[in-house]
Amino acid sequence: MKIKYLLSVIAIVAITKDSFAQYSQDAVRFSTFQTGSTSRIKAIGNAGTAVGGDLSSISGNPAGLGFFTHSEVSITPEYNSSKVNSSFFGQAGSANKNNVNLNNVAVVYYQQLNTPKGRDKSKGWLSINYGAGYSRTNNFYENMNYGGRNPSSSISDYYTGIAKDEVTKYGSVNPNGLDGWAYNQKLIDNFGDASKPESYASNVITGVDQLGRAIRTGGQSEVDLSFGANYSNKLYIGLGLAITDLQYNSFSQFGESGTATITDGGSPQPFNSAFTQNQVTRGSGANVKLGVIYKPVEALRLGFTFTSPTFYSIDDSYSEGLQTSFNNGAPVSNASDPYQLSYNMRTPLKLAGGAAFFIGKYGFISGDVEYIDYSTTHISSNDSYDNTYDISQIKANYKSAVNLHVGAEARVTSIFYLRGGYSLQGSPMKNKDLSGDIKTVTGGIGIRLGAIYIDATYAHLSGTQTVFPYEIGDASPAANLKKTNNNGFLTLGYRF
Repeated sequence: MKIKYLLSVIAIVAITKDSFAQYSQDAVRFSTFQTGSTSRIKAIGNAGTAVGGDLSSISGNPAGLGFFTHSEVSITPEYNSSKVNSSFFGQAGSANKNNVNLNNVAVVYYQQLNTPKGRDKSKGWLSINYGAGYSRTNNFYENMNYGGRNPSSSISDYYTGIAKDEVTKYGSVNPNGLDGWAYNQKLIDNFGDASKPESYASNVITGVDQLGRAIRTGGQSEVDLSFGANYSNKLYIGLGLAITDLQYNSFSQFGESGTATITDGGSPQPFNSAFTQNQVTRGSGANVKLGVIYKPVEALRLGFTFTSPTFYSIDDSYSEGLQTSFNNGAPVSNASDPYQLSYNMRTPLKLAGGAAFFIGKYGFISGDVEYIDYSTTHISSNDSYDNTYDISQIKANYKSAVNLHVGAEARVTSIFYLRGGYSLQGSPMKNKDLSGDIKTVTGGIGIRLGAIYIDATYAHLSGTQTVFPYEIGDASPAANLKKTNNNGFLTLGYRF
């Protein structure tokens, strides 16, 4: 399949009305990952940049490792429940997806530095601590369904547009492409001179039932190796290296039923048609983190983290098919061989700053601000792929965003802690009607029993999105989605 043809059709069940190619969509999708963390930090809205002393520092601000005065290990499984409510031409729909994953596992090794005899043991470099961990940073699991009666257009109008473009450029429809399949399956036809683009039109009679669905699985994760150092219990610095992994699977289908006139002047006949797409993406990459935490006074901690772009090497496989039947007869099917493409991608860098105010032994309040410019996401060209179109679409449709995190922890008794938080992940899209901010409300508890601790957190995420199943200009139909996730996390830890 020609690459230019693939990019023209792959935007079915896309995320924007501009119908830009999957690679620009995926590049930003894979750039919206979150910092890995324990249940404790998740409970305070992931506002952990300046907190320190938590195993989340391994994948967050590595300077926080400098606060440890002992070694520690923890494991955090998670339960995710995703729900997508939809509205399409006034008809409501919903879909659910549940899954269990390992969210975080981490260990830190405390190494106290020797202080010369007679020297103040609270001054100078006091410790260098080393940490290693695994974190799940993005979750792609979701099901999506939407459907309704479309009184004004058909997806065959989209196939017609492709046919006109192909005839204009190459003198005929592409027999191995979506326009050629639609022509072969009698969804579109030429009414006149087959060499003229204006001769092509849809056979479908306006007023059709449409149903779209998508099944997505996979996620992003990283393995972190970090160290943090403590200078005079005032200044903490850290450095981390992350090895990242990416897995994304997407199957989507857009079905349509109604009536069509399959010969010029013939009687209408009922039909059913379905367009399917299947995508499998795998990738690996790396980034580095630099962090600082400073205590101007004992009660206040100020933190800053620089996370470099992640440099990914990605392998992508895409295939599609079209199937149509008339009068409940035998279906006519066409399908492509998987299109394989390997390319390199660079995500945006991330800057994070935060402050934490400690109220003695009674708890603390923390807040973070993160800045990411999604328009700097980059996909590299190679012998099989020209990045010009995708780069232009990234610049045209995406922007910088600010993420906010606030939270607090209260020590209720000597062993019991109560936590709460809120975060807002800014939309990467210039048109926020297409994809809104993601808001997260969190709450949790913690129990400390000597060297053992248990933390539990509940997180409720909500956001909105608009999808356009096919592109025909201003008449493109839209499905409005409301997405919610209810997630639970449990951390079991041990100090030694």
